[in-house]
Amino acid sequence: MLAKIKEKIRDIPDFPKAGIIFKDITPLLADAEGFAQAVNAMAEHFQGLGITKVVCVEARGFIIGAPLAARLGAGIVPVRKPGKLPYQTIQQTYALEYGTDTLEMHVDAIAPGDRVLIADDLLATGGTVAAVVELVKKLKGEILGLAFLIELDFLHGRNKLKGQDIFTLIHY
Repeated sequence: MLAKIKEKIRDIPDFPKAGIIFKDITPLLADAEGFAQAVNAMAEHFQGLGITKVVCVEARGFIIGAPLAARLGAGIVPVRKPGKLPYQTIQQTYALEYGTDTLEMHVDAIAPGDRVLIADDLLATGGTVAAVVELVKKLKGEILGLAFLIELDFLHGRNKLKGQDIFTLIHY
């Protein structure tokens, strides 16, 4: 099954800039059976944990997190760039290779004690997800795991996420 899912992910050289090989998941998303298999495999790892919220990072994280939340019987919490959410937010700023970026979540998105799964399409350097972990902690959610469709092992993103249950379907 994993081989069939992996073959639906194509490499796009030099995107978004020279030297990067972008992992394009759109062929997998277009394949109903393959996408369902991927989501089901990710959900199985966290089944039975009583997850109440799946926190998803814009934009491809929404695509992975929404069906995962539905499969787990949980609500979905969007994490977005500043100014994109309509209600009061909390923020977390994090370091990029050159500069910083900021993510936001609604102040009431997670209640203390909510059992949280953080989902995204890709784990690369880990900076974005580490910022999301901090947002969830600010709202006193209990993080039960991190779910990724793809992980770029050579970037060692796990090193920024010590102590977390990390499940990745496909490794490169």
